[in-house]
Amino acid sequence: MPMSSRERLFAYVEGRPVDRVPFVIQWGPWAETSRLWKRQGMKRDRDWYDLFGFDTFNIDAGVNFVLCPAFPFTDVEDLGDKRVYRDEQGVLRRGYKAETSMDEFLDYPVKDRKTWDAHKERFNPASPERFPADWPARAKALKASPEVVAVGFYPYGFLGGPRTMMGAEQCLEMMVEDPVLVEDINDTMCHLWYTLLDRILDETRIDMIAGWEDMAGKNGSLISPAMFRRFITPRYTKILTMAKRRGVRIASMDSDGLMHQLTPLFRECGFNLVYPNEVQAGNDLATMLKLYPDIVLGGHIDKRAMARNEAAMDAEIERIRGLLPQGRFLPYFDHVTPPDVPWDNYCYMVRRWKELVGKAG
Repeated sequence: MPMSSRERLFAYVEGRPVDRVPFVIQWGPWAETSRLWKRQGMKRDRDWYDLFGFDTFNIDAGVNFVLCPAFPFTDVEDLGDKRVYRDEQGVLRRGYKAETSMDEFLDYPVKDRKTWDAHKERFNPASPERFPADWPARAKALKASPEVVAVGFYPYGFLGGPRTMMGAEQCLEMMVEDPVLVEDINDTMCHLWYTLLDRILDETRIDMIAGWEDMAGKNGSLISPAMFRRFITPRYTKILTMAKRRGVRIASMDSDGLMHQLTPLFRECGFNLVYPNEVQAGNDLATMLKLYPDIVLGGHIDKRAMARNEAAMDAEIERIRGLLPQGRFLPYFDHVTPPDVPWDNYCYMVRRWKELVGKAG
């Protein structure tokens, strides 16, 4: 008998029998990619998702786990095809107006203890805006939902948080020069998330916690295991221990780059799904699946194959086919699809992937 998307995902993550591998997608196209695809034959903006019958991955509970209030989004300077602006996190950025690219980060709201003390007020768990106005009705609907109900700590994690507030270089320096400040930032976020999650679990059902760090490059982790265990491990462990005791089934971590050193550390915290395991970052998933058979590793379909031809896409599907028997591997594209991928190639690759996991229709 076919399983529901929720039943299948739970069973797959927990290592129980499934009718087939889940067919889920984590990321869609860049904005430029979507515009290109519409010129190439995609009729509606959501056709990249709606045409293929993906299993439902999760629905968000709609609670604000980050700055409250956020900074007002403010244009600072017009530079023609670029602009300088301050985003909702209070970060001053310079970037293209019409293209998706990595912005330049010019200034950050937290520089020292004084600026942190002013910023800290935005992490009050009692801020009334954290819950939507229709929360009682929404909580009731979430409890009855057939989908996977999730909350997400994005864009913050216990490295991602201080890094977003200070910038990567300043954050890493402060972990050495003023570790007490970084611990205060992380304890403040931990208190916020724990308090909100405790209330949410009193009032509705949560199936999944989704974390975000992006704390590795192609050469590995930005910090050592010792620093991870000091600044990160105790706080995720506290949150996930409480959450799992109260019925949360999945704890997922989104962290880009080479994850060989970090995956076991996230596993120690209680995460049981780690992704995207990017191919171009050098992740050796065959080895990782053998080392950590008790968690799910997700992503790892090399999106770059779609920019080439059918032979390259077929070869990538066969590579993925060889990984599926080796452990709890949840295949999907290993990040957002860029504009060098034609619409026809995307459609071909998704259909091949759909056949691979045995999804009918």
